[in-house]
Amino acid sequence: MGGPAIRVLCVDDHRLMREGIARIVGVQTDMTVVAQASDGEQAVAQFLRYRPDVTLMDLEMPTMTGVQAIQAIRRHQPDARIVVLTMYHGDEDIHRAVAAGAVGYLLKDTLPDDLIRVIRDVHAGQRAIPPEIAAVLEHRANSATLTSREFQVLELLATGKRNKEIAAALGISGDTASAHIKSIFQKFNVHDRTAALGEALRRGIIHIR
Repeated sequence: MGGPAIRVLCVDDHRLMREGIARIVGVQTDMTVVAQASDGEQAVAQFLRYRPDVTLMDLEMPTMTGVQAIQAIRRHQPDARIVVLTMYHGDEDIHRAVAAGAVGYLLKDTLPDDLIRVIRDVHAGQRAIPPEIAAVLEHRANSATLTSREFQVLELLATGKRNKEIAAALGISGDTASAHIKSIFQKFNVHDRTAALGEALRRGIIHIR
């Protein structure tokens, strides 16, 4: 293929995964890995130093998440071409990444040939959202979403706090806390805390670190 090589930044906090991806990319005759990063802060620093054509970005990392890194990078370069490469397939994970500015979203079990094709497509100015990922986004768009307060309540539920403790932490009444929890149950179509937390984890609304 003619023209300059596509310059790629690989970001992942797992060294084996990161170096494996870099090796897959590096053997392509039309690509070169210009840098690697093991967390979100490094990703931003390496992006600003090397200005890659395409960035492959993990989501869950120390110091700064992938979504936060995408947002930071795009503040410096709004047209940055960033592809999320992650194990998370919950609708909230996908929504946050795309809303932050990711132009592609792939799971880590993606075949190497598909990853390489996506890098080329994104470099050419195309978006790379596979049909199954687009379907998840569409389903989310048609589903009830949590309010910011309900999200706060859910995070406190995940720490094991009871209604009174949630109310005290948020400066609201016990009845109001109970109403928020009831609303969360209704939106998730569940009937207890355990099921609500299970649904929140499945969808990527919260993560247990």
